[in-house]
Amino acid sequence: MLIFGHIVFTIGIFFMLERILPALRGRLDYRYIAFGALLPDILDKLVGRVIFAEFLANGRIVGHTLVFCLFIALLGYYRYGKSRDTGLFLISGACFFHLLEDRMWAKPHTLFWPAFGWEFPKVCCYGGGLDYFLNMATIGYVPSLCPCFITEFIGLIIAVIISAIYLRRRLIH
Repeated sequence: MLIFGHIVFTIGIFFMLERILPALRGRLDYRYIAFGALLPDILDKLVGRVIFAEFLANGRIVGHTLVFCLFIALLGYYRYGKSRDTGLFLISGACFFHLLEDRMWAKPHTLFWPAFGWEFPKVCCYGGGLDYFLNMATIGYVPSLCPCFITEFIGLIIAVIISAIYLRRRLIH
């Protein structure tokens, strides 16, 4: 999934949860959700594709594990006990939805790391970090009916719906 799909799709999920669960209304900070929606890719692409590209050769490492989501949730529990701040819980939840959007259940060695061992599977290596980003820029955004572009399109629809609701509320009040 691409950046737009992760952010908007995750925000759309939380937006729907806010509508379904009245206790959440007005309590969600969507800045944390947007950050959490991208955090696994920010961390893993930077570490596994740029900094240690030749060694790890994988853009889905620690940030794409359940352990990572649980660790952030535990930090959130600690922080909530100190200051009643729910930001880390939102980041953890958004990271979890990122894993679902990336269909990580199809990669159990990564999802359930370290249950199957400490190593992450290696995938195609593009050379250094610059090579990876150049490759993503040239072939990553070629439209097709692959799952990533379907979710990008769904993300666009969700963004339009949320924007329309927001603008409607602003115009009414």
